[in-house]
Amino acid sequence: MPTEPELKTRDTLGQQLAEVLPDFNRSPGIPPACYADAGLLALERRAVFLQGWVGLGRADRWPQPGDYSALEIGGVPLIVVRSKSGDLKAFANSCRHRGSQILSGDGQCKKIKCPFHWWTYDLDGRLKVYPRMENAIDFNPENYGLIEFPLQTRFGFAFVSFSEQVAPIDNWLAEFDDYHGPWELDRWVTARVRDMEVNCNWKTFIEVFNEYYHLPMVHPDSINWLYPEPDEVDQVSGQYTTQFGATEGAAALMEETQQYALPTAPGLKGREARGTRYTWIYPNITFALSQDSMWIYQAFPLAQDRCHVIQTVCFPADSVALDDFEQRAQHYYDRIDAALAEDLPFLEQQQLGLNSPFAKPGRFGALEPSVGKFAYWYAQQLLRELKPG
Repeated sequence: MPTEPELKTRDTLGQQLAEVLPDFNRSPGIPPACYADAGLLALERRAVFLQGWVGLGRADRWPQPGDYSALEIGGVPLIVVRSKSGDLKAFANSCRHRGSQILSGDGQCKKIKCPFHWWTYDLDGRLKVYPRMENAIDFNPENYGLIEFPLQTRFGFAFVSFSEQVAPIDNWLAEFDDYHGPWELDRWVTARVRDMEVNCNWKTFIEVFNEYYHLPMVHPDSINWLYPEPDEVDQVSGQYTTQFGATEGAAALMEETQQYALPTAPGLKGREARGTRYTWIYPNITFALSQDSMWIYQAFPLAQDRCHVIQTVCFPADSVALDDFEQRAQHYYDRIDAALAEDLPFLEQQQLGLNSPFAKPGRFGALEPSVGKFAYWYAQQLLRELKPG
């Protein structure tokens, strides 16, 4: 039996990460310390959340000018707000006076007002009100607007980047339209959003929604019947993984509520009208896209063993316009919530095991290719951060 923790040094971490291979059939997993070591969280934030694009969710979460959310992403307090011109903006949630957090939660505002000293910004981030600054020599309010970050929308999703040298979003999502185009995602509508905190690492939360392996063990009497063997994972050059699988019915409904199925999305035909596409856009947003609905999860680290999760449920606009939509949609929410309730105890139990200083990397099974592909991508991000110079 080992007498001291396996993961002790920077060199050991680098060696373990270097052993993660692009061929998941031959690869060990991510070092367990990356799920449990508080000291590695700062490294992960720099390498994973501050270098590329991060998913903010569906852009229509903020439909009206002044709709906002205050989020923390990779240790960065952030404001997402719809401007008066209709553009979605992302600003640092730090007042340019003395750094106070300005907004919290979700809401609606006509202006962005710091509660500490009332410095006030318009919805484009320009400083407009700055009390008692008449004695500040050479003070120019035009130089003290909120710090803005690049924000791009594609396929109805919004993405933010904190990097000055980030690759174009279309490179990040290369070939995305080839696999998701038939659903015409720009036309889908957000119907419900839930926020929650979960006592597990953010990566384990997303991983469980990208593998079929756990279904008969965790969901034997609820949703396991829906899912035959999936297709092979698709080969893409973008920073995501995607996999399609046929289903036995409407994938977002329980067996006893299949009669409430909403219409198939316009334009879908063939196998795509009888299955679900599971996609994980790195690092933090995953979704299941079925013939009639889409459920999305985002996970952001709060600590090494705790994450902020946002669940979003979307439907085609034609379905949302139906007279009985709310009644039928409730059955979709019930199914998604029931599956989540079954997953959570296992995720928390997994975290307890990962917390052991003697936990070691495992191996991937045949039904975990998307998790394996993420492991390789993640390992590469951390290795670049660890590289000297």
